[in-house]
Formats: sequence, C-alpha cells, structure tokens
Amino acid sequence: MLAWAVLAFFVVFFILPIVWLLLAPTKTPRQLLLDNPFSFGGFDTLAANWDALMTFQNGIVWVWMGNATLYAGVALVITLVVSIPAGYALALVEFRFRSLLLMVTLVVMLIPNTALVLPVFLELSAVGLVGTPWSVILPFSFFPFGVYLTYIYFSTAVSRDLLNAARIDGAGEFRVFAQVAMPLATPVIALVGFFNLVANWNNYFLPFVMVPGRKSPIQVGLAELLSNVPLFNPTSSGSVTIDLPVLAMATIISVAPVLVIFLFSQRFLVSGLTAGGTKE
Repeated sequence: MLAWAVLAFFVVFFILPIVWLLLAPTKTPRQLLLDNPFSFGGFDTLAANWDALMTFQNGIVWVWMGNATLYAGVALVITLVVSIPAGYALALVEFRFRSLLLMVTLVVMLIPNTALVLPVFLELSAVGLVGTPWSVILPFSFFPFGVYLTYIYFSTAVSRDLLNAARIDGAGEFRVFAQVAMPLATPVIALVGFFNLVANWNNYFLPFVMVPGRKSPIQVGLAELLSNVPLFNPTSSGSVTIDLPVLAMATIISVAPVLVIFLFSQRFLVSGLTAGGTKE
C-alpha cells in the first residue's frame, strides 16, 4: 500500500505537469485557463501557436537554440578531453600531490556554481572575453564532478592486472590509456558527457551574465519570452506579447534535445551508473 502511495505521489508531482505542458500548445490562452487542464485543444491552434513563436523577433528562438548547442557542445568536448584523462591519472597513476588534487576536486564539487559566477566574470572581464562564446564555454568546461566520476570508475571497474599486462607487453602509459582503458570506459564517458550536457544546457545564470542579447542560449531566451507574457509581467510595455501556450511550446523545444539524447543513450547511462558499484 505504501509503495502505491509513493508511486501516486510521484505521478501527480512529476508526470501530470509534463502532460499539461505537452497539451498546452494545442490551446488558446482562454482554453488554457478555463478548459479541462488535460484536454486536447486542436491542431489548428497548435499551428497558430507555432507560427506565433517563429515570428517572435524573426525566429530568434532558433538563434538561441543554436547558441545553446554551440556552448554546450564545445564545452562537452573540452570536458571529456580533460576529465577522462584526469580521472584516469588520479585513479591509476602515482605522482606527486595526487592526494591533494583529489581532495581539491572533492572540495570544489561542493561549491555552488552560482557562487563562482562573480569571480569568473571578473577573471574573464580582465582578459576581454566577456560577451564572447568563450565566456560561457570555458566555465562550462570546468566539471570536477566528471573528474570524480571517472576516478571512481577507473578505481573500481577497470582491472589493474589488465593494464599491467599491457605495460609488460611494452605499451607506454599513453597507449595503455588510449587503447586499453578508454575502450573499457565507454559507460562512464557517456555518463560524464550526459551530466555535463544537461548541466550546461539548463544553466541560466552564467549565460545571463556573460552573453546578453542575441548571443544568449535558449534558457535565457525563455526568460525573455516570459517577460513578454502580460500575465507574468503586467508592466511590460513591449509591442509584442507572448501568450502562455506559445511559451509552453518554447519550453518543449528547449528540453527536446536533451530528452532525445537521453532516450538514445540510456543503455550507456545505466551501465555507467552501475559500473563501479563493485570491486574488481
């Protein structure tokens, strides 16, 4: 009985809002407020809301989506290039200050990202990068959680005997990492990549500070759309207003890429979550 109660709670708390969001773009603003919350509006209304979103500032929503893809994509590549070798080195290579670096990584993981925005802004402003894509990409690439995940994986799920056998056969450390450890680390690479992508894609505060205007990603763009909804901003004096169904459609567009990536990569994500749960 308790299990059913918990399941019902999660359905009400998580599933029903998503269903409402998916149905909202099919309605007019009046239908959204007065009709059954889970009723379907109509395909004509859906098309009209789509046209309204596409005409907002000449289709700027696609500019925002392109910016978000650029920032999150480039940062993802840099994160993987840095995090995977760093986690491998911390787990399997003996070097000076190794324990200190691991401790610093754990401490930095505990610092909220919002607390770092101001010092990062001052640093990037000093080198003239504020307002450029790099002012978002470089902070996005700083992902100590990915280093720690990779460290845990290589410490527990990769056989040291296998790596030592490759060394005995004459392979250097770089070749051991690239040809032996990396193929075994596919699950954790997918996991680190997914967590980094989701965190960067949904990040609002940093891009809001660093890249205003047309350089903003979709999450900052949603806030601009929200500011044009009279219901949420009665003092808005803009010539263009956004209805709630149009805002709901923009929200769906903003989360669709991450949802698609999750659906196609969930097999690797599950194996990455479970790998490292047992000792070798």
